[in-house]
Amino acid sequence: MSVKFSVKKMGLTALLAASPLPSVARAAEHLTLRNGFEMDCARREVLEDGRLRLFLMPTSAAVAAADSSYIDVSPDAVLRVEMIPDPVFVVSPISSAGVKRASKASAEPTKAEMHTLLASAGTQHNIDEDLLAAVVKAESGGKTYAVSRTGARGLMQLMPGTASAMGVNDAFRPEQNIAGGTAYLDQLLVRYHDDATLALAAYNAGPGAVDKYHGVPPYRETRAYVARVIGEFNRRKLAARTAANQVAGLQQDQ
Repeated sequence: MSVKFSVKKMGLTALLAASPLPSVARAAEHLTLRNGFEMDCARREVLEDGRLRLFLMPTSAAVAAADSSYIDVSPDAVLRVEMIPDPVFVVSPISSAGVKRASKASAEPTKAEMHTLLASAGTQHNIDEDLLAAVVKAESGGKTYAVSRTGARGLMQLMPGTASAMGVNDAFRPEQNIAGGTAYLDQLLVRYHDDATLALAAYNAGPGAVDKYHGVPPYRETRAYVARVIGEFNRRKLAARTAANQVAGLQQDQ
């Protein structure tokens, strides 16, 4: 069990190193260059010489860490920039009786309750809590009753078949949804040898699509999703690191 945790931890650390917080663009973008070339970018930065560094959507953890995952262009080479929109979450309509039952069993969890649920599931499956939190944010925006256009439900957007396979009886119950979604993500991490990028792509598009393309599928939605989760994971890790450094600084001053 400890070996499995170590492998996953290293994989997530690699994502953090490969994908620091964007200094210019914070959302995935679709860029069109004047030469007609188009690309999806996870982020872009301004270099000291004024050129733009465009970080391409990762196709695997290895590619995300490679030098070939970005290109440098002059600012006037970019003809058009289009934001790849975040998903729109639809909240499932519930009858008044359903709301009364939900208020007792499945109310929106507080921040502290969400932390407890994610920490518990993460500990059980040896998955970093911040990664699970990033998935929840990308999948549902933290809405317990979110439903996708394809019928995925709850905080981690479980399809009925997946929920059933993971032992989830009610996908709108936060504790069941997070437990089931984490168990499914764990299966994907095992399947893809702890390659978190591929596991996230499979969580979004299905393992069949990842296997077909031998990497992240060329779907704009999936590549934007992977970039969104990795970006949120990085944001959380860097925020925690900054807070720890501030506390250490205060302790030294005292």
